Amino acid sequence: MKRLAYAAQALAIALALMSAQTPAARAAQDDTLQIGLVGAISMTHWPLLIGLKKGYYADAHLKLELIHTQSSGAVLQQLAAGSIEATVSAALIEPIYAISKGAPIRLVRLEIQLPPYAIEAKPQYKKLEELSGKTIMIDAPTGITKIYAERMLVPHHVAPSTVDYVYAGATGARFNALMSGAIDATILLPPFSFSAEDKGYNNLGLVADYANDLPFTGAAVNTNWASKNPDALRRFLDAHNKSVRWFLDPKNRQESIDIMVEASKLSPEVIGKTYDFLRSRPFFESSGRISKSKMEALLAAVRQLGESKGSTNVADYVLPGIAQLGD
Repeated sequence: MKRLAYAAQALAIALALMSAQTPAARAAQDDTLQIGLVGAISMTHWPLLIGLKKGYYADAHLKLELIHTQSSGAVLQQLAAGSIEATVSAALIEPIYAISKGAPIRLVRLEIQLPPYAIEAKPQYKKLEELSGKTIMIDAPTGITKIYAERMLVPHHVAPSTVDYVYAGATGARFNALMSGAIDATILLPPFSFSAEDKGYNNLGLVADYANDLPFTGAAVNTNWASKNPDALRRFLDAHNKSVRWFLDPKNRQESIDIMVEASKLSPEVIGKTYDFLRSRPFFESSGRISKSKMEALLAAVRQLGESKGSTNVADYVLPGIAQLGD
């Protein structure tokens, strides 16, 4: 009888503890987010890797499942369908296209506010002017890297009509095409750009010098999921902002490099160059604010591609109550 009494008492205590928890606290124990990423590990994923390694997301009672695909378009298709809840480092042009077509997606954070790309070319090409009539690989016919490439080519008297464009969505695939000799030049993110230069390829210029008004990547969510899970979304964004701030703190340089070396399997020297490059200019947006002026510039550039006929009102692309708009 004593055993039964003790068991009943233990059960009563357990039930009392469970009832004392708020619904939000109980839900927070089990929140899992599927995060869509473009390509394999790249520098755009650095804060995410930091947050996982340092336990920031775990501390926020979040479990992240990373889903890698080969293109931004594929990530946005999964996001619109609800197969994933969010994407963190999507090229902003893809969410813009999807939202303008009525997809249940909205932006919640600006991630990289300057495009960190470089145009890398075969060793025989020393200047952008020499790319007229050559084969250049970009992400897509109406992708963001087409805007970037033409921002660089046109001032150097290379008309877009004189270039033979070919396409690959992920920077790693473009790097491999350049290494194989299949193309004359391509647009690459670090550390792939630095790896190309170490192999004798030429850096013909940085996109940031020609398109500093255009933001590059952002975080987007499925609005159906977000409407049901605003607390989980806020906790995710808070943890992610913490990850970005940690990355930007120079005292964390070596540990940041170690985290990316472990994830990417690239050399510490190349990753060190990448870290220093990303700290040389304000590439990462530490607060997560979405700049209204930069988004307006991007929407105007997207219109020039002729693909989007959607709204030019920035507020139509962000999630109200969650996203923070700045100047």
